[in-house]
Amino acid sequence: MKQRLSLVICCVVLLLSLGVNVWLLRENRQLLAAWQPVDQASLQVHVTGAVASPGVYTLAKGARIDDALAMAGGTLPEALLQGLNLAKPVFDGEQVHVAQAMPALGTDSNTNPFQAAQTTGLININTASAAELETLPGIGPVKAQAIIDYRQQNGAFARTEDLTKVSGIGPKTFDKLKHLITV
Repeated sequence: MKQRLSLVICCVVLLLSLGVNVWLLRENRQLLAAWQPVDQASLQVHVTGAVASPGVYTLAKGARIDDALAMAGGTLPEALLQGLNLAKPVFDGEQVHVAQAMPALGTDSNTNPFQAAQTTGLININTASAAELETLPGIGPVKAQAIIDYRQQNGAFARTEDLTKVSGIGPKTFDKLKHLITV
């Protein structure tokens, strides 16, 4: 008798479980059918620094840094493009900063300060490639990729201190490189 009762209880539980799973499957299909992914055909990029017209520009999905600079009217003569990968795709919310040459110390005020310019040498963590990031102390291939992944998922870093939000970069690592980076 106990075996029969156990068998009946198991069957009832099995049927209830099956019924609940069928109901959940149907609900999930309805939710999936109603869900429409956002198809962003365009993205917003903030172009700053040594460009003719700094500002926020709307670019087509798949645009490159070179396209963003063209939208901003091109670069100024004093622009330093060594730190930018012009072929790099831009992402929504990214800031592209074009560094400009700084006048060398002791330059004559009558001379063009950009003729004797020195580069800042700072790496822009919002635009740097993995190879550029790996030149920083304490940043290897894994951390460089983590930085790139973070900014693609969360947008551009607002300030250099935000780099500590990247997994694997703590205060000690940040202290080693804070004087070498910019946003």
